[in-house]
Amino acid sequence: MRDETAATGGSLFGTGPNGIFRRTVPKPEAQGDRRMLRVLGLPQLTMIGVGAIIGAGIFSLAGAVARDVAGPAVLVSFLIAGAASLCAAFAYAEFAGMVPRAGSSYTYAAAVLGEVVGWIIGWDLLLEYTAIVATVSIGMSGYAGFLLDAIGVDLPAWMLGAPGTGEGHRVDLIAMLICLGVAWLLNRGTKTSAKVDVTLTVVKIAVVLLVVVVGLSQVDFGNLTPFAPFGWGGSVTGAATVFFAVFGYDALSTAAEESVEARKLMPKAMVWSLAISMVLYVGACIVLTGMVPYHEVNPDSGFSSAFASVGMSGVATVIAVGAILGIVTVSFSFMMGASRLWYALSRDGLMPKWFGELHPVRRVPHRATWILGIVSAVLAGLLPVQEAAELTNIGVLFAFVLVCAAIVVLRYRRPDLPRSFRCPGMPVVPVLGVLFSAWLMSFLAGETWLRFAGWLVVGLLVYGLYSYRNTRRVMPGGSVDLSALDEEKQ
Repeated sequence: MRDETAATGGSLFGTGPNGIFRRTVPKPEAQGDRRMLRVLGLPQLTMIGVGAIIGAGIFSLAGAVARDVAGPAVLVSFLIAGAASLCAAFAYAEFAGMVPRAGSSYTYAAAVLGEVVGWIIGWDLLLEYTAIVATVSIGMSGYAGFLLDAIGVDLPAWMLGAPGTGEGHRVDLIAMLICLGVAWLLNRGTKTSAKVDVTLTVVKIAVVLLVVVVGLSQVDFGNLTPFAPFGWGGSVTGAATVFFAVFGYDALSTAAEESVEARKLMPKAMVWSLAISMVLYVGACIVLTGMVPYHEVNPDSGFSSAFASVGMSGVATVIAVGAILGIVTVSFSFMMGASRLWYALSRDGLMPKWFGELHPVRRVPHRATWILGIVSAVLAGLLPVQEAAELTNIGVLFAFVLVCAAIVVLRYRRPDLPRSFRCPGMPVVPVLGVLFSAWLMSFLAGETWLRFAGWLVVGLLVYGLYSYRNTRRVMPGGSVDLSALDEEKQ
């Protein structure tokens, strides 16, 4: 690291060794022969991205938003969310080509805006990723209930949903078991779990294509009017709710240190995964609100219920099975992202090293993964799906604001840095990403803002009492020179 003490006078608010805004990028070799294995190529990376994006957004949230918030204009909700996400995706892709390190937006922000900003994002995303795993697992349990009903299995009401989501509901046991099962799968090792994820993602894409191709023949275009029964404001509110369904590339970027040729492949995988997913989202939204009137959409098992209502029970069952398998891939991608983020925070000294220890044989952060599995299981068992979704979105949108701002700062501060991908339309595209994200944040509920603020306050206390001193012991020195990264083996 380049010592900037002279330039900053050792100020707490400077970029020198004692400054909270020193810019840090850890070396992946920090744990020597215990570093993670590079086994992920472009197909696996793209599938991890698609696996994170396509899931509860189509199979669960689309139905809830269509019925209660946007009507058929849920299609517009996804397009707005996709446009905002695309702007941020370009910024992420440029960063991934320059800073191919585990940690995603935490690493990017720490490298450009400073250590304390990176910590705030990292702390924020730990909660958001965990809540996303819970959210999509809740969505999956709705289809599991539909499937069990179809084969005549009648489960006790107490285990079928969170308190307040239905008569007799006490806990969503199916969602809890999904979270714990995904934690077990991730601890089998990156290569094994990635193979399972790719297989399930292919199945999921096939099911979504089945929904679109077969469903279009059953669409009654009269159901699409009125198109925006809740007004266009409902579409924007819907976009703020479904936003987490279109940013899986953020979780993908946490796997940079397990990717071969990360500098070259990560940007491609991010853009490809978002493009594939948005095409599928558009087709699925048209089918869902065209097959049944929006006010009759089942918010728990929208597509299966829609196909069953037109006499296609066999297709409905296939969709339910596909939804269950497909949503597992979303949980997989985000729990993987959370565990790699926790690994990065622990490796860098911002959190205790114990949490980021790698398994001696499988070389995965097994302790962090099990803790995340347990916490997400508790959230999935006790929170309604929409409440969990809003909790995830505010943190993700906040991270997008900072990453898009950081790419503008870095382009003008260090135009000389080698970039394998360059964000187009500079500075318009990343600025639009900032504005889009801030705009969508304004539509979230006040309770969501309070929870988010409370979590950030706790994070700042942890930083002040532990992280600030410990990270200087682990990574001493001032701000890093990003140009030196080009000389390192990736």
